[in-house]
Amino acid sequence: MPIIKILPHPEYCPQGAEISAPAGTSICEALLDNHINIEHACEMSCACTTCHVIVREGFESLNASDENEDDLLDRAWGLEPKSRLSCQAILAQKDVVVEIPKYSINHAKENH
Repeated sequence: MPIIKILPHPEYCPQGAEISAPAGTSICEALLDNHINIEHACEMSCACTTCHVIVREGFESLNASDENEDDLLDRAWGLEPKSRLSCQAILAQKDVVVEIPKYSINHAKENH
């Protein structure tokens, strides 16, 4: 099972974390299943950018992004070349390191 290393984030994961999830799971699902409550205002339907993450290691092992995700990412705060919507980034067999950006475009927190 691949390991996801989450870099420290002051709100979601202050000390950082390492979690495991089965291949075929989205990064967003894995985070939520492990009580790291990343925002996902569209309920993981690839309709917003609140679950944006930056993949610091293991980017190439994830599934390729599609045009819809790429278009949405253009609106994400802090976009970088290895940015993904965590609801669309599907784990393969390799470990990944992700950073949750400090801000999101969401003006109101969702209570999921």
